[in-house]
Amino acid sequence: MSVQAIVIITIAAALLFDVINGFHDAANSIATVVSTRVLSPRVAVLWAALFNFIALFIFHQGVADTIAKTIHIQGSSPAYVWVVICGLSGAIVWNLLTWWLGLPSSSSHALIGGLSGAGLAYGGVDTLQLHAIAKTLYFIPLAPLMGLVLGSLMMFSVFWIFRKMRPQKVDRTFRVGQLISAGLYSIGHGGNDAQKTAGVIWAVMIAGGMLAPGDPAPYWIFVASYTAMAFGTAIGGWRIVKTMGMGLTHLKPVGGFCAEVAGAITLFLATYLKIPVSTTHTITGAIVGVGSVVHARGIRWNLATRIVYAWIFTIPAAGLVGAGSVLLAHALGAY
Repeated sequence: MSVQAIVIITIAAALLFDVINGFHDAANSIATVVSTRVLSPRVAVLWAALFNFIALFIFHQGVADTIAKTIHIQGSSPAYVWVVICGLSGAIVWNLLTWWLGLPSSSSHALIGGLSGAGLAYGGVDTLQLHAIAKTLYFIPLAPLMGLVLGSLMMFSVFWIFRKMRPQKVDRTFRVGQLISAGLYSIGHGGNDAQKTAGVIWAVMIAGGMLAPGDPAPYWIFVASYTAMAFGTAIGGWRIVKTMGMGLTHLKPVGGFCAEVAGAITLFLATYLKIPVSTTHTITGAIVGVGSVVHARGIRWNLATRIVYAWIFTIPAAGLVGAGSVLLAHALGAY
């Protein structure tokens, strides 16, 4: 099989991952707005998908550049492309498994884990670009912590500002506000996550000789990535929506608004800094922060613990699948 054909297959696999990413992470954008019954599930996913795509016109390619530099293989373009395919397989398998179990794991960390595991299996530690991976690792604890702190501060501030307003009026006000906050969060989600797929396609095209090293990514890569992300969001992942929006804690519109704004601020900042972060971790931290202000005992900590375990195992589990795929491809003489 020619290198160009392998590149095309890899691009297709990357876009498939992007669709699954949107499908898997739809809960991040819509869980609060569905659980507060501001929008029906079907309308909510279409609303989120629209703003996922709008992010194309707001953010640049910083996160894509970081992802493109996750692994590097000298002098063997076909091998590089196969390593990326195997890494994508690790991310896809883990995403589908956690979706089936209804656990909100990180598609970003699954991608990093799959690519890293495939790279390690092929060429050892020297294959990994640790300075690029470190950015993601730093934000594994920081993203949910930022979401939690900002969500708590937002909730305290709103309680103080609207303390004299009748609860019914507060509820009506923030039902409208949630439309805005859900849109903002979906922009942050699309802006950070769609670029990860764009970065994979960009790197593979350079490895396959379709682009020269140092060439900017063609604009169609971003259009395709954002479109695939929006499509995946539009078809929704209902199992995780139920876990995030209804299983973790009970939210009212004011709480949903605060959680979404806190998550959006975190994602906008991370994307500006060119750091791929977990949108799942971010919104979960924000929901817990808001819920703990309203009623700490209202948080279902046993479910939160299961979510944390899924986070811990995401990178190594996706990495093992990616590494196993590389060894299988080598045994079959693919490279």
